[in-house]
Amino acid sequence: MKLFADLLASSTAAVNSPQEPRIHKRRGVEIKSAREIKIMRKASSIVATVLREINSMVEPGMTTGDLDAFAERRIREMGAVPSFKGYQGFPASICASINNEVVHGIPSPKRLIKAGDLLKVDTGAYFDGYHGDSCITICVGEVSDSARNLSRVAQEALMAGLSQIKPKNTLLDIAGAIEDHVKENGFSVVEDYTGHGVGRNLHEEPSVFNFRTNELPNVTLRQGMTLAVEPILNAGSKNCRTLKDRWTVVTKDGSISAQWEHTILVTSDGCEILTDRGE
Repeated sequence: MKLFADLLASSTAAVNSPQEPRIHKRRGVEIKSAREIKIMRKASSIVATVLREINSMVEPGMTTGDLDAFAERRIREMGAVPSFKGYQGFPASICASINNEVVHGIPSPKRLIKAGDLLKVDTGAYFDGYHGDSCITICVGEVSDSARNLSRVAQEALMAGLSQIKPKNTLLDIAGAIEDHVKENGFSVVEDYTGHGVGRNLHEEPSVFNFRTNELPNVTLRQGMTLAVEPILNAGSKNCRTLKDRWTVVTKDGSISAQWEHTILVTSDGCEILTDRGE
């Protein structure tokens, strides 16, 4: 979702019902207990199930509105609430961003999915007070070699970042591995949007950046941290702009974009991918 600093602008939110997500006051970087981790495994498993099912069902002629309706129904069937719907005013249960749309694409029954599209589907589930969050990129039908390569490199960059996760390593270790893999393959890392902590809030500290920087805190990783790691790659320039709907972000140069994301748990010797789809 958005750059981490923007997402924490509000520290409280109205509670619509006992099941609805609420934004808790900031407590810094949180270390999850065994009880909390168990719940987050369930929330993340729901997200993984929905994305796996969407990946298998997408075909040309469907609409992004179809996918949103399916995701909301499935999340609720599994006893959770869509994390995104109503969050900061977002109107849907998934973000569906196509081709040059980078993030936060609003699903619509009028938006047809076509063969050759590069479709990013990002969603979250709120279960028993905790969130899971993940994104996949789907190559719809026969896509161009360049589009398929961009998605592949984005997924590889995510896994390169995850390979650096273990106690006493830092966020810069994750960022460096991601940035190096992206640049080696001739693509650019979007810097306007980052990963984040995740747990009681959909977005928590710290910002999990995908590029080397001294402008964000270089947090040391500790066992029990839960993070959403989400590299976003553009085929051309890293620069983006937001459309008039105030949500959809597109590349300034019109180039295509890809994103992959997992919610992970820092373990004693590495990480556990909580949103693993088992594919």
